[in-house]
Amino acid sequence: MFGKRKADNLSVEELEKLLLIKRRQARLERFQRMDPEQQSISEVLVGQERAPVSPSPPPSSPLSPPWGGPTVEPVIAAPGFQVATMQPLKGKKEPNAGAEVPAPERSRSKKIRDMLLLSLEVTALVALVGVLVASYFNLRELNDEVAEAQHNAIEQQLPPTPMPTPPIALAARLPGGHSPPTSPGGAVPDVPLHLQQWVQPAAVDTSLAVGPVEQSTTPPTRIVIPKINVDAPIVAGVMWDDLKKGVGHLPGSANPGERGNLYLAAHNDIYGEIFRYLEKLEPGDEYIIYSHEATFRYVVKEKRIIDPTDVEVMEVTTEPVATLQTCYPYLVDTHRLVVIGELAE
Repeated sequence: MFGKRKADNLSVEELEKLLLIKRRQARLERFQRMDPEQQSISEVLVGQERAPVSPSPPPSSPLSPPWGGPTVEPVIAAPGFQVATMQPLKGKKEPNAGAEVPAPERSRSKKIRDMLLLSLEVTALVALVGVLVASYFNLRELNDEVAEAQHNAIEQQLPPTPMPTPPIALAARLPGGHSPPTSPGGAVPDVPLHLQQWVQPAAVDTSLAVGPVEQSTTPPTRIVIPKINVDAPIVAGVMWDDLKKGVGHLPGSANPGERGNLYLAAHNDIYGEIFRYLEKLEPGDEYIIYSHEATFRYVVKEKRIIDPTDVEVMEVTTEPVATLQTCYPYLVDTHRLVVIGELAE
C-alpha cells in the first residue's frame, strides 16, 4: 500500500497506520485459521466494532492506493468470507455446510440407538424367563405323572404267582435313558449287533456259593434308603413307561434274598427324581428292600461310574447282591452311576 518507500521516509502517523494495518491482517489470519464452530460471526463483528477505524487519508496522502481511488479500510471478516466483500472463500466451507451432524441430530440418533438396545435386552430377558417358566412347569408335570403312576401301581399291586426266574437278556443299553420310544427312529441300543453276543450272561455255577441264603419267591415291592430319604415302590420292568411308576426291577434278575444280582433302576432328574442323591451312598451305608411283608437289608460294598454300554454290571452273580443304578451326572446323563450292596447276615 505504501509502495516501495522505506520506513525511514515515513512519518510517525504513517508508521502508526502501517502498524495498525499489520495487526489487523494478523488478526484476520488468526480468525481464518480458527474452527468455524468455535468462532461465531457475532464475535467477529464485536471485534470489528471494537477495532478503531481511522479516517481515509486524502487522495494526495502517501497511504492512497497507487491507482488513485479511495482508500479501502481493511475489515475483519467472519471466518469463511473474504475481506471487505464478505463473499465465501473459494475452497472454504461454511460453518453449517460441514459433513458433521449437528449436536441435536447426534443426540437424537443416540437416544434411538439406546432405545433399540434396551428393547433387545428386555426381549432377551423375557425370553429367558419364559424358557425357565416352561421348564419348571414341564418338570412339574412329569413329577405329577410319576406320582399318579406310583399311586396306581401301589393300589393295583397284588401278590404275584411264584414263577421261575427267567434268564437275563443283556442285548441292550443300561436302563434309565431319556430317549422315549416315540423319538425319531426309536430307541437305539448302545451295543452294536455284532457285539451283543459278547454281553450275554454266562451260566451261574451255584456250587460256588458258600453258606445258606434266605430265599424269596416273590419279587421286590418297595425300597427304603434312609441316608437319602428314599421310600419308593418297585415295579416290574425298566422300560420308559415302567420307570414312570417308580423303581424298576430288571426282569430276570434275582428276587430279594436270592443268590444272584437283584438289579434296580430309577431316574435321577425326572419322574420323581427317586435316585437323585444316590451318589451320596458310600461303602457301609444300608438300604432295605421289601418283598411284601419280608424285609432284606443290603450293605453298600462298591460304587462305580460307568458308560451306558458297560452292561456287565447286570450279569448274574454267585452271591446275593442288589445293584442300584441311575443316570449320571445330574441333568447331563452321559454316564451311569451304579451302587452294589451285599445281603447282610
